[in-house]
Amino acid sequence: MKYLTTDLSSIPWVRHGFFTRHGGVSKGLYDSLNCGFKKDDKLANVRANRARAAAALEIASDRLVIARQTHSAKAVTVRKPWVPKNAPEADGMVTLESSMGLGVLTADCVPVLFASKSRKIVGACHAGWKGALGGMPEEMVATLKKRGAPPEDIAVAIGPCIGADSYEVSDDFTLPFMAQDAGNARFFRAAPRQGHQIFNLPGYVAHRLKLAGVETIHDVGQDTRMNAEDFFSNRRAFLNGEKGFGLQISIISIK
Repeated sequence: MKYLTTDLSSIPWVRHGFFTRHGGVSKGLYDSLNCGFKKDDKLANVRANRARAAAALEIASDRLVIARQTHSAKAVTVRKPWVPKNAPEADGMVTLESSMGLGVLTADCVPVLFASKSRKIVGACHAGWKGALGGMPEEMVATLKKRGAPPEDIAVAIGPCIGADSYEVSDDFTLPFMAQDAGNARFFRAAPRQGHQIFNLPGYVAHRLKLAGVETIHDVGQDTRMNAEDFFSNRRAFLNGEKGFGLQISIISIK
């Protein structure tokens, strides 16, 4: 089982991990720690993979929760675990409960883990471009604040995602970002292909977190598209003409 950690580990009550694609039981395009329910991967495989990831962080499999992610800016407070079929639609979660694993699934989007430095409060969110533009980072900070963790008390870790040099988008893609703030131009640069830009998604997410008052931001600096050995990637699968791709999991919990 292979996963990455950050300086969030220095907070005594926090366990966290950004898992790679290694250590699971899935096969083929989903080899091997695919934690997303895919029609071409067996349900039993995904359940086993999620249980393995939870166990690596000493979390009971029935206390690992994953929301139904919809690229929204919605965050929920988790007070008790749910079964997958009852998962709420949300892209962010916050909890004050011990031994509750908050998991997010990604394959290029940005997994972000949150922890209070002074109180036992943690959170996790899935931030693709749509969720980030729509306010997912700020919603997480606001939800954590409501639960007792002000922005200056929050430490954040940004996990493996499509890197600053790997996300090519059309010129039209930039328009809502420019409408939001002309300063967002800093997160785009001209791509070799005419009519296209390169978008720095993790940089943009970090920027939105800073605007929301978060001062401590760690980044594992891993590019999912470029590292096929360790990570699943939606964009890489598309460019390679592959029929599917797996989802890696990122988890945080209170000991």
